Amino acid sequence: MGTEFATEIADRDRYDRAVSRFRDARIALPTFAQLAEPAKLSSGVVESLAAVGPDEADPRNLFRVHWYNDASRTGRADVPDHLALSPALTGVDATIVIALGDRFPMIGAHKVLAAYACLAPRVVTGAFDPSSQRAIWPSTGNYCRGGVAISRIMGCRGVAVLPEGMSRERFDWLERWVTDPADIVRTPGTESNVKEIYDECARLAEDPENVILNQFSEFGNHLVHELCTGRALDHVFRTVAAGRPDARLRAFVAASGSAGTLGAGDHLKEQHGTAIVAVEALECPTMLRNGFGEHNIQGIGDKHIPLIHNVTNTDVVIAVTDRATDHLNVVFNSDEGRSFLADRRGVEPSLLDALSSLGISSICNVVASIKLAKHLGYGPEDVIVTVATDGAALYGSERDKVLARDYPDGFDDVAAAGAFAEHVLGADDDHVLDLGPDERDRIFNLGYFTWVEQQGVALDDFVVRRDQAFWRGLRDALPVWDGLIEDFNGRAGTLGAG
Repeated sequence: MGTEFATEIADRDRYDRAVSRFRDARIALPTFAQLAEPAKLSSGVVESLAAVGPDEADPRNLFRVHWYNDASRTGRADVPDHLALSPALTGVDATIVIALGDRFPMIGAHKVLAAYACLAPRVVTGAFDPSSQRAIWPSTGNYCRGGVAISRIMGCRGVAVLPEGMSRERFDWLERWVTDPADIVRTPGTESNVKEIYDECARLAEDPENVILNQFSEFGNHLVHELCTGRALDHVFRTVAAGRPDARLRAFVAASGSAGTLGAGDHLKEQHGTAIVAVEALECPTMLRNGFGEHNIQGIGDKHIPLIHNVTNTDVVIAVTDRATDHLNVVFNSDEGRSFLADRRGVEPSLLDALSSLGISSICNVVASIKLAKHLGYGPEDVIVTVATDGAALYGSERDKVLARDYPDGFDDVAAAGAFAEHVLGADDDHVLDLGPDERDRIFNLGYFTWVEQQGVALDDFVVRRDQAFWRGLRDALPVWDGLIEDFNGRAGTLGAG
């Protein structure tokens, strides 16, 4: 699988230069075991973090790249922060629980975890030289922000490659964090124009000093979610289910952008028999119908099947329209919408206040969970877990666009009631596909055209991914990487920091 999955020293000279650079900058790296269970962090790390703000470009914030940050993002929560959505908000009896990704440091989104998992193994195996090479982060927004943040606090140069049509807030953030404006590369199109991103990365890769960290094909992205996100969601479920002996974790729902987050489902299925549900935009129904198109559910649905999507372990595909996410983004984050939810639906104040933690793709996950609950007839003891990749703070400009486009006469309680009725109460089980062997094969085979024909992945490396033994075998890398991280920290003289 190449240098992106190295488990031993690939280049001793690069390795030594990285050790020297990290020694001089006093940068310590957390192990993956520590990010999965941050209670394992030393008291010295915890004490040092007290002096660091969660949005500072400080290497110590690497030790906050986990699901256990509290709402302030400065302390650690005993259980990953989450919302248990009430039937008043969802319209279904099933318990829908959503873990909150805006608790992550620096970018307020869980993609920073994936970025760390893609770069750290390269550094500690000498596959990346932070003193000279540039880390190229292709993305539709959050992953490239995470990559720029991780690069900067690891003392190397990160380059964001993303469509020019993404939300203004993403670009505002990038402009604050890059060291050179040229490190923001805008490609044509919007959310689903990933082929154009790949084309730009192919051009950048002609320079050997540019290292492409493609989240769609980096197995570290899958592994860190299988380990860290899977365990975090398991912890959340066990907390929600405490005192409820009949509670069952029926499904894990996640929209597929890179498909990294879907890796958490592998852990949950092994522990609970949980169904894995992949979600995409109805306007770009790649898994559902081999389709294509443009949409505005930023962070998902990219006209191809990611290499790291464990397709043959996926159970259901659901498509959600961006009309739902656009309109509910307004309902959840306007005074008129929240007043409707409080007065007409009886949604409790604490939940109303927390809706700002749901970004566009997060709302998509909630709508898909509602559709699944109706499709399978889930009741009060059935639990669905999902994730809020990011929060509403990234989409204020998108709300303004929707208000101007769809509510030119203003948004009031009548408009809020109409949007809620259409997209929550009216969500049904259309565009829901249960996957059998034939459907899994169809979706798996669709990936051939991107990865083998376009991106040059060897056919054998592509085909072996059908077998669940392949995905289980990937996990053997995690303790090896942790050993390499500990050794690297020791050589750099920063071991005590972890």
